[in-house]
Amino acid sequence: MAEVLDPRAAGARRFEGQVAVVTGAGQGIGAATARRLAQEGASIVIGDMVEESSMRVRDEIRDFGGSAVVVLGELSKWENAQALMAGAYQEYGRIDALANVAGGTIWFQSFQYYTPEQIQAEIDKSFWTAVWCCRAVLPYMIEQQSGAIVNVATHAVTGAFRVPYAAAKAGQIGLTTSLSREVAPLGIRVNCMAPSGTLAEDRVTARNFGIDVQPPELPQQERELQEKYRQETRLSEIPMGRRGEADEQAAAIAFLASPDASYITGQVLAVGGGQPYPF
Repeated sequence: MAEVLDPRAAGARRFEGQVAVVTGAGQGIGAATARRLAQEGASIVIGDMVEESSMRVRDEIRDFGGSAVVVLGELSKWENAQALMAGAYQEYGRIDALANVAGGTIWFQSFQYYTPEQIQAEIDKSFWTAVWCCRAVLPYMIEQQSGAIVNVATHAVTGAFRVPYAAAKAGQIGLTTSLSREVAPLGIRVNCMAPSGTLAEDRVTARNFGIDVQPPELPQQERELQEKYRQETRLSEIPMGRRGEADEQAAAIAFLASPDASYITGQVLAVGGGQPYPF
């Protein structure tokens, strides 16, 4: 049996007896979040569309002695979000926390070079997944009069070269702040974690996985502009001067989902420094 899934938990057991649904849990921040919540006692429902990586995380949790199941599906579709929550409820009989981690930028380029198909793909992946999952989980949380939802935005909202992705994640901020007002009287909290650039050393799925879109050929001047931004600007925008680690982001998600944040709702927590939104 594995001794530890996330040493940052430092013995905390804030999710003992709880059930957490984590989307995008096959790799990166999602996988780290699933491990962190399991380390703290939660039963985990892994919502992802890639079987191999999802099963790997499930097995890690089970080897630790925890409980985890996988529900596969493309969560930008309403029926799959419904199936995820129904599967979680059928397996465990309740849903205490939802971490909406699925998403992530696909392309990096000036907005004028994005095709309509690329824009739609970015919005589907990084906005509709959270919208549908929030909507699908609400009946279960409302019935039990409790629950915590954590959406994941990004510092890219104030960055460049990822306009459709930034717009989608800004939409998640609006989703968080508005929904939190509606459901607070029902015992449900909704918050948002906004990470800066994060390392995903366990990535096994390409950013454009399952997306049948052919991006345009970019001119040399555009490629040089992108590279300059990557090398000179992106890292300088992070006060600590480094990219974050997935388990650092997972720790913030765990806090917002936990009883330690029982009086916090409608907030955006920037992880990596700076302000993740301009208002």
